[in-house]
Amino acid sequence: MSDTDIVIIGAGLAGLGAAAAVREAGLRCVVLEAADRAGGRAWTTQPAALGGVWFDMGAVWFHDAEHNPLVDIAHAAGDRLLRSDELRREVTFVGNRPATDAELDDYAGAWSRYEAKAAEVLAAGDVPLSEIARRMPGDRWAATIEAWEGPVICAVDADRFSALDWRRNALGGSNLVPDGGIGAWVQRRLTAGVDIRLSTPVRTIWWGGPGGRVRVETDRGVVSAGACIVTVSTGVLGAGALRFDPVLPPRVVDAVQALPMGLAIKVALRAVGPDRLGLETHSSVDCCVPASGAPLMPFQCWPFGRDYVQGWIGGSVAWELAAQGDEACVDFALGYLRGLFGGRVDRLFAGGESLVTRWDADPWVRGAYCYATPGNATARDVLAEPVADGRLMFAGEACHVGFAGTVAGAWISGQKAAEIAVRAIGVRHS
Repeated sequence: MSDTDIVIIGAGLAGLGAAAAVREAGLRCVVLEAADRAGGRAWTTQPAALGGVWFDMGAVWFHDAEHNPLVDIAHAAGDRLLRSDELRREVTFVGNRPATDAELDDYAGAWSRYEAKAAEVLAAGDVPLSEIARRMPGDRWAATIEAWEGPVICAVDADRFSALDWRRNALGGSNLVPDGGIGAWVQRRLTAGVDIRLSTPVRTIWWGGPGGRVRVETDRGVVSAGACIVTVSTGVLGAGALRFDPVLPPRVVDAVQALPMGLAIKVALRAVGPDRLGLETHSSVDCCVPASGAPLMPFQCWPFGRDYVQGWIGGSVAWELAAQGDEACVDFALGYLRGLFGGRVDRLFAGGESLVTRWDADPWVRGAYCYATPGNATARDVLAEPVADGRLMFAGEACHVGFAGTVAGAWISGQKAAEIAVRAIGVRHS
């Protein structure tokens, strides 16, 4: 296909971040993308099932906006960013009724209690996240916070998840939403001028050749480069979808295995009548989880005044529902809403259209984003370390500590990997 300075595998945020850094350094790069679009898990669509409005299938927010480099890019371009935290109206249920003021005060205080217990537990070393709530037996909200921090936010059950990895990647600050969707923003602001070869799956990466050169075999030919940056998900790496010759060092293989993919599914349900369940626009609905391990499916209701609600389910329940198909996902969402609002849910959504996101079925992703298993909180650091003196680098949300699981983490990781690769090949074009 071509000869270049640095070849980048994957045109998600990590690949695009790497490409921007390579070009800024005055070097050439080619980005090889297996899918027919750039952006990776930042993907905005206009589904007919939701009336053609923009809808983010994956990533939604610029997290921790005060420290997020993508926010700086958006501000420099004059893009409109919506303040998600200010738009949201939170509604919490206990059983099938709204929580009382006293219960809401207790819920608000439980987050600090959970954080304090986590610090106490982690002082003795890493444990599964579920251990924190287990040490809070008299706190009625501990299981709810566990459900948020595990399956909902991190897409994995708390008993399978490193509490230290959770702690190292806890996000603060505000959350912003690019008007029109984050995937559309990525296409508009981050892909211009980048040599991206779409629909070009990579099969084999030969690394450590003469002079440290790398050759990448694709369905469309071979790219030769001074260095290679691999930004595919740990789901793709763990499945062996890419072949490395020679085989990767054991530390890299072990890190990939310690960072399996979690899964989160969005289910959107479009209303067929005027009932809005007594909720205002942008209502965020959750409920008190009765016990550790019980599923929590929070809903965002009537976003931007639209006529649908969207729910979010993660962890093992998401994997089980995905295996059963879209209909099972919709039935689960309807059942969850029915438990909160009663029979009016069936009348409101009967015959209405729906949408289910299925990142598990995408062969170029194989899940939502990764998590570290208990005892392996440093696996992200290991995966980001240079191979072959930086001639082979890995990048992506899996390789960042602080913004793991986010578009910002992927972007920053790609930029850092590119800086190392640029130094490794020591070439600069005038």
